[in-house]
Amino acid sequence: MLEVNLKMQIIKWIRDVLKFFLGGTMLTIAILIIVFLLVLWAIAVYNRLVQLRNQVNNAWSQIDVQLQRRYDLIPNLVEAVKGYMTYEKGTLEAVISARNQAQQARSQVEQSGGPTASSLKDLAAADAVVKGAVTNIMALAENYPQLRASENMQQLQEELSSTENKVAFARQSYNDNVMIYNTSQQTFPAVLIASTFGHHPVELFQIEDQQVKKAPKVSF
Repeated sequence: MLEVNLKMQIIKWIRDVLKFFLGGTMLTIAILIIVFLLVLWAIAVYNRLVQLRNQVNNAWSQIDVQLQRRYDLIPNLVEAVKGYMTYEKGTLEAVISARNQAQQARSQVEQSGGPTASSLKDLAAADAVVKGAVTNIMALAENYPQLRASENMQQLQEELSSTENKVAFARQSYNDNVMIYNTSQQTFPAVLIASTFGHHPVELFQIEDQQVKKAPKVSF
């Protein structure tokens, strides 16, 4: 009887030990699976944010290309009109000065490593001055029929108009990509890790003055 009881106790002890270790193993496996899934999720979120940030950078590069194109056209514009607008020296100097300041603001964006709140604000203000100066020249050109009929001016008209449209399109594309990128950072669960991985909201490229939002009229 004693031997039977001893055997029963041993069996019970073995069963309890197995139950303890098997239960612990299952818990450990469950924890590892959860950790593994969390790591996969973090990698997916990180890759998604990187992809969106690259799209924002690419969209900004398109704006930069079109802005540079506009600024490259301004010396050609001044060269085309200066022979006719001999009494408008101040106007021509103003547009060149505005163009140079805008170039500096554009360079500042590059030196900042990309668009920032302050660099975009400075660039938007400088670019608005450029557009205003160009608009002023175009308005004055209406007083010079021979200038308006010039083949060179007509070509510049087409290039300026095309460039303005491309700038507007590129700005809209950039802002759309910024909105998607910022929203992705601010929504759950990405908001938990976005800043940890170096992702922060990006500024929109906006022109506050409703008048300068319109492309300069360059018809002749």
